Amino acid sequence: MSIEVKNLLKVYGEQKAVNNISFSVNKGEIVGFLGPNGAGKSTTMKIITGYLHASAGEAFVCGINVAADPLATKKKIGYLPELNALYYEMYVKEYLGFIAETHKIQNPKDKINNAIELTGLTVESKKKIGQLSKGYKQRVGLAAALIHDPEVLILDEPTSGLDPNQIIEIRDVIKKQGKNKTVLFSSHILQEVEAICDRVIIINKGNLVANDTLTNLRKGSSTNIVKVEFKQVVTEAQLKELTAVNSIYNSDPNNWQLATDDPDLLRKQIRDLELRHSLDVVSLQNEKQSLEEVFRSLTNNPVNN
Repeated sequence: MSIEVKNLLKVYGEQKAVNNISFSVNKGEIVGFLGPNGAGKSTTMKIITGYLHASAGEAFVCGINVAADPLATKKKIGYLPELNALYYEMYVKEYLGFIAETHKIQNPKDKINNAIELTGLTVESKKKIGQLSKGYKQRVGLAAALIHDPEVLILDEPTSGLDPNQIIEIRDVIKKQGKNKTVLFSSHILQEVEAICDRVIIINKGNLVANDTLTNLRKGSSTNIVKVEFKQVVTEAQLKELTAVNSIYNSDPNNWQLATDDPDLLRKQIRDLELRHSLDVVSLQNEKQSLEEVFRSLTNNPVNN
């Protein structure tokens, strides 16, 4: 296993930022690390990378205990932190040269050019970092994480600040890297996680609440989504008459998504509603639960420590 976390605990005063969590990530896996703000994602990543010490438990990278030999593990890791600290007065190539020198890279020019091309920095590579947009600054951080060809990539919000086209480009970079590296990355863009990952780890208030494939997470949830389109405008108040509904979402007054534990009962109730209010149902269909609904169901409930 390239990343292994055993009973990891991090305490700040009386607050458990990370509460006795365990998981592993294998080579060739791209795993999404999810949770609400303040859940403990960044803290866990900083412990794995050796930037923070755990209060208890252990973290291993490529079989090396992070606490016992942090320098050796840092050589194995490419890390892009959430707060991407850069030297704004340095030119892009100058900064990447500095990072290459830190890693004692042989033939640094080739590695620098490769990292620039890989992250789409070519057109901006002759500028000072301070002159770059937020999205291109993020690319510089990613190039720095990749320049020494690490075995493990740990990326904390890697597409933060990028526009939709840039997100797709960086997503492709991550997918390519995941073929022969281990990638653990966090993101608040759940569609991005669905596009890249086969497995996700979700933590909430420092506790591990899920560690499974997307397919199994969707299957394991008791909540189903029923999508219904009406010919007429329908109000939320009318839909609240349906006792089988847990929650209601809509994109417009004719199209609604209804969360339920009993889709068959809900479909019957919708037909009854149609008759009572002289409505016309254009379409009615069950839908697989998205990662967003799974995430909500796992993180909206309080966790007892």
